[in-house]
Amino acid sequence: MEIKGLDYNTQRERLMMPEYGREIQKMVDHAVTLTDRAERQACAEIIVRMMATKVPQLHDNADFERTLWDHLYLMSGRELDIEWPYDVTEAEKILGKPAPMAIPGKDGGVRLRHYGHLLEKMFDKLKAMPEGNERDELTRMVANQMKRDLTTWGHGSMDDEKVASDLARFTDGKIQLDLNTFKFDKMTAGGSGDNQRRRKRK
Repeated sequence: MEIKGLDYNTQRERLMMPEYGREIQKMVDHAVTLTDRAERQACAEIIVRMMATKVPQLHDNADFERTLWDHLYLMSGRELDIEWPYDVTEAEKILGKPAPMAIPGKDGGVRLRHYGHLLEKMFDKLKAMPEGNERDELTRMVANQMKRDLTTWGHGSMDDEKVASDLARFTDGKIQLDLNTFKFDKMTAGGSGDNQRRRKRK
């Protein structure tokens, strides 16, 4: 809905560098239109000084001034004809986006997402381990972590039988929990995080 007399940001042109604000962008646009080169140069230097006040968090950077001039170059649409104090030909790299990070296990797929990739590695490790105290201890740790993950990500489920079933399934039957003797760590339906928050309040 448009109301005459009201000017909304959503109706304006998108800012190249929103952190500097629309007034700075207007100054840059004005500098581009100046016909006198000396006047353009003076105007650009004033704009850069004003830009510096908008991003105090960058002051500690070694290349702070260079970054400002690079930003000015980009905000001008690469059209500001002045004597640049730095080489701005690499400024375009600022707009580049890093390549997306690969998701662990994406190709093979994590069989149950609420357990995650690290537990899947533990399942593989358990499959390869010989029987003994070391495997029993790792089984205990993995089973308890599975139960915590189910509590957190499995809609509050705390079914011991599900943990035992999943553990057997994902270790190809190598690990069989005897629920008559196996003791899980104490945890609440709210997950271990609730216990930590309670301890902090005390």
